[in-house]
Amino acid sequence: MPTYSTHVARTTTGSDPLVPEPLAASIIQEAPKSSAALSLMNSTTLSAKTQRMPVLDVLPVAYWVGGDTGMKQTTMQQWKNVVMVVEEIACIVPIPEAYLDDADVPLWGQVQPRITEAVGNLIDAAVLWGINKPTTWGESVFGGATKSAHTIIQGTGVDLGQDVAKLGALMAGTGYTVNGFAAQPGTNWNLVGLRSAQGVPIYQPDMTASPGGTLYGYPMREIDNGSWQAGVTGGAVMLCGDWSKAMIGIRRDISFKMFTEGVISNDSGVVILNLMQQDSVAMRMTMRLAYATVNPVTIMQPTAVMTGTNPQRWPFGAVLPVGATGNPTGALGVVQAPPYPYTGSFMVQGEASEPSLENEQELEALQAQEAAAKVTEEEARAALHSRRRAAPRQSGHQSGRGKE
Repeated sequence: MPTYSTHVARTTTGSDPLVPEPLAASIIQEAPKSSAALSLMNSTTLSAKTQRMPVLDVLPVAYWVGGDTGMKQTTMQQWKNVVMVVEEIACIVPIPEAYLDDADVPLWGQVQPRITEAVGNLIDAAVLWGINKPTTWGESVFGGATKSAHTIIQGTGVDLGQDVAKLGALMAGTGYTVNGFAAQPGTNWNLVGLRSAQGVPIYQPDMTASPGGTLYGYPMREIDNGSWQAGVTGGAVMLCGDWSKAMIGIRRDISFKMFTEGVISNDSGVVILNLMQQDSVAMRMTMRLAYATVNPVTIMQPTAVMTGTNPQRWPFGAVLPVGATGNPTGALGVVQAPPYPYTGSFMVQGEASEPSLENEQELEALQAQEAAAKVTEEEARAALHSRRRAAPRQSGHQSGRGKE
């Protein structure tokens, strides 16, 4: 039977045995995304595992004096502690040496930026939303906004821009000034699409500048590292507030270390990988940081509390998505004392840490150390003096024996 369809052709599935397939030296991928919290919030360097921050809690009150001989009243001003507690982030990436030798691209150069991106995702999820947040850290930005009822549901105004303006007015009424926004991905494009009743664009960023822009003159950052929560329950369209009141304390910045020897084990102590015996290399990432939001009392709400019975003061607010219902009740989480026995400064091995004389426990430890050193010095001096007194007698005795 004649046939007209047979011919020599390349393999349609898999790799063709005769046609080479060179591998590109570069990997097509998105650029790693950084942490929004680290760029929006205040950052400080910590010298110990914990740090206290005095926060104004009670404002002084002035009184009118009744008449020429009226009695003048007293007033006071009080502060409360907010404590930052350092916690550690870490991960290990092991790769067999044979795979490193055979790979056509530099693997560590591909892995390290993605680890940094994962750290940013973890930090933002914790401090913005409270997801996997260490128990030693205070309330998350979103959690505090809902518990303090600093929220507006999208659609309250005629458009998103008016919703944001209403939330800004609500924040101003509590004494906190909005100085920046964090938003879900795509918010800039949603704002660009806003039109007035006459069809005139309302939000007009500089179309010749780099992507992004400002909202009502304040910077707006889209959170595009995968940490943003947009659901009806536990999510938001936008977060705003006074970002200078949120603190990130860096005890040790993100660092990487390579290992060619050692073992990786699980929680039960079972060895999973022996680097030396199984010819592998591991990259370990560590970072130590702390987070806390300080919510000082404001003149607009002098009776609002730091945590406890409403109204509770909080420097952040949120635009909630359509369909969101109510705000959860509960006290704001504020760490006011170290959550474990604190006997002095905590420091990384090899780094010096000066004692803080404002901390009573550190002062007591320093005094005890000085007292012990003094006792040791006195004992050493007494022993040295005793040996010196005994030396002449011993010398004379030996001399007498020589004469005999």
